[in-house]
Amino acid sequence: MPRLLHYSDVENVYDDPVRVGRLAGALRARNGADALVCGTGDNTSPGVLALIERGRQALDLFCAVDADVETFGNHDFDFGPDAARSIVAAAPQTWVSANVYDSDGGRFAAADVVPHTIETVDGVRIGLFGVTDPATPSLNPMAGELQFTDPYDAAEAAVSELRAAGVDRVVALSHLGSGDDELARRVDVDAILGGHVHAERRERVNGTLLLRPGANGRTIFEVTLDATDGPVGVERHETADAPVADDVVTALRGRVEAAGLDEVVARVERPLDRSESTVAGGECRIGNFVADAYRWSLDADVGLQNSGGIRDGPPLSGAVTVADLVSVIPFEEHVVRAELTGAELLDVFRESAAAVVDFGEPGWWHGHFSGAEIRWDDDATELLGARVDGDPVDPERRYTVATSAYLLHTDHEFPSLEERHRVGEGEIQFEVLAAYAREFGIETEVEGRVRRVSATETATRPSED
Repeated sequence: MPRLLHYSDVENVYDDPVRVGRLAGALRARNGADALVCGTGDNTSPGVLALIERGRQALDLFCAVDADVETFGNHDFDFGPDAARSIVAAAPQTWVSANVYDSDGGRFAAADVVPHTIETVDGVRIGLFGVTDPATPSLNPMAGELQFTDPYDAAEAAVSELRAAGVDRVVALSHLGSGDDELARRVDVDAILGGHVHAERRERVNGTLLLRPGANGRTIFEVTLDATDGPVGVERHETADAPVADDVVTALRGRVEAAGLDEVVARVERPLDRSESTVAGGECRIGNFVADAYRWSLDADVGLQNSGGIRDGPPLSGAVTVADLVSVIPFEEHVVRAELTGAELLDVFRESAAAVVDFGEPGWWHGHFSGAEIRWDDDATELLGARVDGDPVDPERRYTVATSAYLLHTDHEFPSLEERHRVGEGEIQFEVLAAYAREFGIETEVEGRVRRVSATETATRPSED
């Protein structure tokens, strides 16, 4: 029976060649004539190597595992449409995308990308199509010139065409995140292989198998298909103990050494954790460091860093290099200075806890601050108090905020921040972090800048205002 080997959201793991080597080893060990290696987006970027190589470092993995089918994630456009076209043209797999178009209305990279494909595996004709989050232009400014149509309408058309072609099974490769539930309700497919959201998922919705292996190459799913009964088995494989593909490790290490980002800018005696659970859980040391650097660089009242921009990876420890800081925020966004009224700033503080990020998880905290202290009631979803430089926020006063240009562009995290608020621009994010580290080091603490309290605590604590 045919098998699908599913991986997704490799992202910045290319900066750790051994981990990518293990992912490659895990896929290689299970690949064969009866298998399809399927990726569901964000497998080229972000990361240090991605920034240097414009995403082409992913070709080392794609070629090593003989990848079969892939669709696009929002980060696959981090370096613009032309860079994405170049990767697609050089990659061994078939790229499927039913809802991404060029600005002129033609299909994106039409010479190398198809809306769907049919693969015959072990005698079973499998139809596969791809869909990407239509909010990608808002999430990624570099994709702004592309058009992302309604993924559900595109999926319905793709499924209709595949069924008409007489396929035995239909599989969706999706980078919709939480949108997979609606996809399962809208189309009759055997399985949805998902990505975008970094938490693992394995369940059925409307009778359809939904899978998501999580991020950073830690896990792959192996799905066994039957010609008549659809998915008949799912196995989960962790890659931590997989055999290492030495050729992949060697290739990536060569790229790392050639990057020339090995200048030591600071030493960290107590490791700074930057795991997703820490960064999205509330105030943390790495978030404070980034927000402090932003505020210092533009002499602003408040520094703001979104949790999603701090990438999961090994703790910062010992000698910290420029490459390490690039890996924390591996984007070419500038730090900008925005000016807001106090009322608008209070809305920004409220949005730190709002469930407006469709690729986030319940309970995520979205904002890290410098120069500000806020108190939030998780149960009542209410801002209890906010201070800037020790004083309560005055709704009528104007405040300056140093943050990434991305947050002014997108309406998916802090919609109260807009381009109209921009009053200045500084250096690229990782350059700001490096300059701050050279000047002040990287020794930060959790100081009570963000206090998340329950209803019980609210009743017993006086307001900070």
